[in-house]
Amino acid sequence: MNRRNFITLLGGAAAWPVAARAQQTERMRRIGVLSAIPEDDAAMKTRFMAFLQELERLGWLQSRNVRIETRFVTPEQIQASAKELLALQPDVILANSPHVARALQQASRTIPIVFVAVSDPIGAGLIASLARPGSNLTGLQNFEATITGKWLAMLKEIAPSVEHAALIGNPYDTGDFDYFLKAAEVLAPSLALNIVPVRVGNTPIDIERAIETFARQTNGGLVLPPDGTTIQNRDLIIGLAARHRLPAVYAFRFFVTAGGLMSYATDLVDQYRRAATYVDRILRGANPTDLPVQAPTKYETIVNLRTAKALGLTVPPGLLVAADEVIE
Repeated sequence: MNRRNFITLLGGAAAWPVAARAQQTERMRRIGVLSAIPEDDAAMKTRFMAFLQELERLGWLQSRNVRIETRFVTPEQIQASAKELLALQPDVILANSPHVARALQQASRTIPIVFVAVSDPIGAGLIASLARPGSNLTGLQNFEATITGKWLAMLKEIAPSVEHAALIGNPYDTGDFDYFLKAAEVLAPSLALNIVPVRVGNTPIDIERAIETFARQTNGGLVLPPDGTTIQNRDLIIGLAARHRLPAVYAFRFFVTAGGLMSYATDLVDQYRRAATYVDRILRGANPTDLPVQAPTKYETIVNLRTAKALGLTVPPGLLVAADEVIE
């Protein structure tokens, strides 16, 4: 290279914008996302967008300094997709359920994993303790067991005549059923309620048969803690509750927008936003075992007045005042 060309090249390099030169040297990081909820699910879209927006606010921009590998899969695809995602050697992975987090943990004990929508991470075997996870996993707890007391109190408040509360879930789905059942059985006597465990399988027929059997007794109501099977069959469950005139309280807002009576739930959009802060800290060198699992901080009360009217229920003023959203 002659002297003139060298000087021209040097001058051109000196003229590069600082940001452009930083982009050339900044290492591309990789974030994995594994979700057992479909990508086209409206609620999932909102949560994932909150995650991306918070990452961007923290300085992580797609195609500039971070590449995000997403896998939105069916429950049957979780194991294979976990291995596929881990083979890409991401710097950190976001997992959206106990099943997903467990599949990733079984496949890798080194790649950091941040979970959301997990109620009992200790019982699920994901971590040693909330304060010191003790493994390559940390994240955000979806519900504490004592939340069942709030669900039962809401059920009794809107329908004082209720004496029997069916706690419905698939114990083989997330493994959280007993976590909520134990708390419900402790808290129910103070509300003069009898807890009826209703363990269902994966099929709609099983769910229909279980709810119809429970509905034969009078003064009953339903409580549905977080559970993948009941989420997938929510339209069926909402329809059965209406047919048998059973007041019900749900763990997610989307049950109520679909016609359910009421819900008391954590703000999952906020959880995904907070999960992004843990992903950011790990990308900057933090160890998951030093990041305590965060308890839920934001809750939402949603009430459907149309459904209450159809069930012949009058929503108490106190419940209306406490509601973050009322569907009329």
